[in-house]
Amino acid sequence: MTFFGTRGSCPCAGHRYRLYGGNTSAGLVRPADGPPLILDLGTGLRALGQGLAEEMAADGGPLRATVLLTHLHFDHILGLPFFGPLLMQGAELDVYGPRPGVESLREAVSSLFRPPFFPLELRKIGGRVTFHEVGDEEFAVGDARIKARRVPHPGNTLGFRIEADGASMVYLPDHQAPRDLTAIPDGVLELCDGADLMVHDAQYTVEEFQRKWNWGHSTADFAVRVAAQSHARRLLLFHHDPSRDDRGVAELERRSRALGDAGGLVDLAAAQEGALIDVVGEPTVQLIERGPAQNGGGERSRART
Repeated sequence: MTFFGTRGSCPCAGHRYRLYGGNTSAGLVRPADGPPLILDLGTGLRALGQGLAEEMAADGGPLRATVLLTHLHFDHILGLPFFGPLLMQGAELDVYGPRPGVESLREAVSSLFRPPFFPLELRKIGGRVTFHEVGDEEFAVGDARIKARRVPHPGNTLGFRIEADGASMVYLPDHQAPRDLTAIPDGVLELCDGADLMVHDAQYTVEEFQRKWNWGHSTADFAVRVAAQSHARRLLLFHHDPSRDDRGVAELERRSRALGDAGGLVDLAAAQEGALIDVVGEPTVQLIERGPAQNGGGERSRART
């Protein structure tokens, strides 16, 4: 998989965010067979779409992809109208996500992308978007098995487990931790059970959580606790707070590695925009090369274990 957005709440820019990135939630998972799986539709979706467009140009075919949408907060959907491959005739995008309330998933998303909020209506773009409302259930996308479970967070919110190619990964970008930072919902433990890779909300420190305990997110310490109790192999801290720059995220990662519960993990790291991760292989994170337009410094690719 590749991360194209790791930030939470709102995008941010500037040299202080070069390493971990400033775009909001978006990722791309590539099973050996079947369509690519897109994780959320945050502002990182624009860059994700650029890469897919290059592949489509080489293959000569329109987009065929599936989205696993956790919920409808702005930081998880604002990239949709800027997703270039979807503007082309013949493109097809299947979106699996939660019903937001009285209105359908399609109605809720469509209401955001129309005048006066956006100049183009969703129904008038070149491609076709098909919405699938899911709850606590399992379904298949190609050869990948997907398990969805509701997780605590303002509004109807899902977490996803993907099983394919003999490996498993879990995506929990928004997870409201309990006020005492102890109890873990059964559905969350079920999703994370023995996962090869767990991507989990780690927006706050414990000190910040005391002031924002009902804002819908977790601490890095709680993410480590979930990983330990569910016997996950690797943990990536995700949904970085926009007020936390590279230095702050690196410090949060360092402190998390030192926790007692982290001792059973094969690897623990903070998710980085541009990180290409082999879920099946060894815990090595390869950063794809990013040019000046993306990170302000033309950072070269490098590996870290």
